Amino acid sequence: MNHPAQTAPALLEWNLLLAASSLDLHDDRLSHIRSLLKVPVQWDSLLRMADQHGTSSLLYQNLARIENAVPSAVLASLLQSYERNIRKTLFLTRELLRILDCLDGLGIEVVAYKGIVLSEVYYGDMALRRSGDMDLFVRKEDVSRIKSAVRDLGYTPRVFIPENAERNYIDSGYEWTFDSPAGKNLLELQWALQPRFYVVDFDMDGMFQRAVAATVARRRVKTPSPDDLLLILSLHAAKHVWGRLIWLCDIAQILKLGNVNWDWIQSQASQLGIERILHITLLLANRLLETAIPPQIENAILADKAAHAFTGRIAVSIAAGVTYEDEQLSYFRLMMSLRERRMDRVRFLSRLTFTPGPGEWEAVHLPRRLFPFYRIVRLARLASRFSR
Repeated sequence: MNHPAQTAPALLEWNLLLAASSLDLHDDRLSHIRSLLKVPVQWDSLLRMADQHGTSSLLYQNLARIENAVPSAVLASLLQSYERNIRKTLFLTRELLRILDCLDGLGIEVVAYKGIVLSEVYYGDMALRRSGDMDLFVRKEDVSRIKSAVRDLGYTPRVFIPENAERNYIDSGYEWTFDSPAGKNLLELQWALQPRFYVVDFDMDGMFQRAVAATVARRRVKTPSPDDLLLILSLHAAKHVWGRLIWLCDIAQILKLGNVNWDWIQSQASQLGIERILHITLLLANRLLETAIPPQIENAILADKAAHAFTGRIAVSIAAGVTYEDEQLSYFRLMMSLRERRMDRVRFLSRLTFTPGPGEWEAVHLPRRLFPFYRIVRLARLASRFSR
């Protein structure tokens, strides 16, 4: 666990950021923001936190409504950030449509999520949420074809995987990230939600079947259903210890639409062993953004004492800017403790120990017939890392 140089939360600025990180500000929230602005604000600290948490566009929109209480230089800085995001969003939109057109021509079905699609569908304005890349869910059997197709569009894999290891990488991995001449990490293909060792065996085929149509720049695209997306984003936030406020804003926007099937969501969360993760996500959104707990799940959340304890500690770490390195023992311990079922914790540890990845293939080059020995390489590298 790494702590930034200044770990003590800037309480005023943090509370101001929370108050101004909502799409729809009611009168009480606006009054609260005005009362906070009566105290001298460390504007540099606020802008830095907004940038780190991905909420600069929301902050700009809301502070612009009470511009008489905000220094003009601050609004000008936020406007610059807002306009940069618009330019980046327009570029990514063009690229996404170019990629989708290419894949459609090859008869390859993909499901777009996060980024500009999430902004358009759940925020109603692509400019209100920062988009850094394009995220596509793909079927495992299509990965190699898509890799070849996007290469012709100028996208190259960020991580080089030897040809003889590519099938193993796809079978044991979950994503492939691509660069282009316009920037790094612009395209991400995912055929599973998380690395295999997280032990969340999400039904990707079912997610494809349940996908819904959305419109982005007047083009129809497929995106996860609200039910699937709520679980997907909760898992993504948990993987990063809920470290950015924008991920909770996304959850809040899904809940505002109110068209989710809580019976199905609770059944899936129970089946996957991620009820605690779902409960923590909803509790954090409630605690930090005042997002109402859905009545259909309120009793289950109230009864989950462990989720409440985790929420308190995690909320403090988010405000303090604490970050977790996903290669440290403390991180893996936390990920295991977030699971409510003992068998999932045991499977997590087993898979973490014996599932090789790019690090192992880069460290040692073995002929294909000896690939099973990469498990031993994995074990040795983990032992070396955790003994430091």
